[in-house]
Amino acid sequence: MIGMLRGKVWEIQAERLVIDVQGVGYLLTVPYGLLSKSCPGQELVVYTHVIMREDDLALYGFSSVEEKQLFLEMLSVSGIGPKAAISLLSTFGAVQIESAIVSENLTLLTKVPGIGKKTASRLILELKEKFKGHVSLPTGGESISTSSPLTHSEALQTLLALGFGLEEARQALGRQKDGGDLTTEEQVKKALRMLAGG
Repeated sequence: MIGMLRGKVWEIQAERLVIDVQGVGYLLTVPYGLLSKSCPGQELVVYTHVIMREDDLALYGFSSVEEKQLFLEMLSVSGIGPKAAISLLSTFGAVQIESAIVSENLTLLTKVPGIGKKTASRLILELKEKFKGHVSLPTGGESISTSSPLTHSEALQTLLALGFGLEEARQALGRQKDGGDLTTEEQVKKALRMLAGG
């Protein structure tokens, strides 16, 4: 089974990367964090997991062994499939997800598209004890950011749906210094003005 790939970024798609490894292009579904840091021609080391089904073979890629392990832990929970697990990692990142599970933060987890209260509760029930030993909980109230990664991801998806390319959409959103304080709609409007040269 393929556990790791080292190669150059050949192509960047909406939720996927094509990694060129000695002339072979591997198509990987990756979290937004990895996608946003990638650019064509860049050399990457990606930790991978293969999911085989009767009519499909899918390859998932991660920037660290820890991120990959969290993905596998989430897949072990009833009701969590690869799409939901990647969505969680794309929205908040590994540290925030583990912190939310240990602190039983249903509100944060259910902000992720496709994650309802029942699914979030199962994540907490089945993974809380596993993460307790290696998660530092925020002090002085909830300090986990609930706006920036989520709204940035939603804004990106909106721009892609409007027909903009991934690279130009990412750049327009990346230039917004106050992006974390804006709603998705405000980020999209600001990005559209930038893309129009305004």
